[in-house]
Amino acid sequence: MTPQLWKHIITAVLTIAAVLLVTRQCRRPAGWPGRLFLSVMNVSHARVTDWGLEQIPVERGFTMLDVGCGGGATVKKLAAIASDGRVFGIDYSAASVAAAKCTNAVSIERGRVDVRQASVSQLPFPDGMFDVVTAVETHYYWPNLPEDMLEIFRVLKPGGRLAIIAETYRGRSLDAIYRPAMSLLRASYLTIDEHRDLFRTAGFSEVAVLEEPSKGWICALGRKPSRPSA
Repeated sequence: MTPQLWKHIITAVLTIAAVLLVTRQCRRPAGWPGRLFLSVMNVSHARVTDWGLEQIPVERGFTMLDVGCGGGATVKKLAAIASDGRVFGIDYSAASVAAAKCTNAVSIERGRVDVRQASVSQLPFPDGMFDVVTAVETHYYWPNLPEDMLEIFRVLKPGGRLAIIAETYRGRSLDAIYRPAMSLLRASYLTIDEHRDLFRTAGFSEVAVLEEPSKGWICALGRKPSRPSA
């Protein structure tokens, strides 16, 4: 084997290893690469998170949940907005839970924030607990999107709202670049209409999907009806 061929083989192996590492950390951060990845996500998702949270009416005394809380930046933002309320965060990655607890250590000590390891498919909360549920850059990876939407619907109060905030969606600009990456990540990659259908099928009313086309951002919103449908 020539040195040039060895170089190509080594490059290919390293590339595959890097892709596998990134894929794993996107879905479930773990170890020191996970901690680094979470720190990067806290920074890189800040702008889309701020934009998405501006679309949700939040009162100071609200009780809120962030699903797939990652490094805890969104939990911290929610706790600052609902200054007299309580904020919960869940993530199924132990590394994410540890990072989120570190990010929100002061608020946890004061009893205003609670971060737990759990899955969106089985939320450890009673029916009708939350005024607002958020999910930032996470719904792509939920095990069963339709069923998991019903689980969120269950823990929302009547009149409560769900906001799904994300940096990409099928049909956005540069979609040809994002589509292979989402396929590699085994991620649900929905169109605008599919997001609407997802909310409506779960029973949400006042469904709206907001876009920032130039950035590829999306914020899908829905409200749990105050009264059951007839």
